[in-house]
Amino acid sequence: MVAALAAGVAIAMGLLGPQWHAFSGDVVERSTFSVFVVFGAAFTGATVLLPVAILIVLAEAFKIRSILAYLAAGALMLVLAYYASGLAPPSYEESIDRPPPPIPHDTEIAAAAGAVFGLTYWLIAGRNAGRWRERRRVAS
Repeated sequence: MVAALAAGVAIAMGLLGPQWHAFSGDVVERSTFSVFVVFGAAFTGATVLLPVAILIVLAEAFKIRSILAYLAAGALMLVLAYYASGLAPPSYEESIDRPPPPIPHDTEIAAAAGAVFGLTYWLIAGRNAGRWRERRRVAS
């Protein structure tokens, strides 16, 4: 839940980032940011619940503790969830005036939020994955 909330903050920052300098601390602006955080956290939690459970079991079983593995898995998982959810625009919608960017901005936001998700989970539980199965040595 904490990782989904962190991903929601990353999504809100990514969506509202270009307008960030215009925020003056108004109640409406703070409320808008909070709504984006809640939407991002709810989207993240709803779309990646089952894949996260599977990845947690695999990480515990194989004692995967690498921060890079959690960052990559989080980014890949959220990008796949974004495209699978139907929220991504279809690939055939292209602009006539200019070519499409190599990586769309919304995909960048999803990847960054997934990396934040993976980092947050690694900080909380991932760096100790599988340690509960190790034998403790008794000092003699």
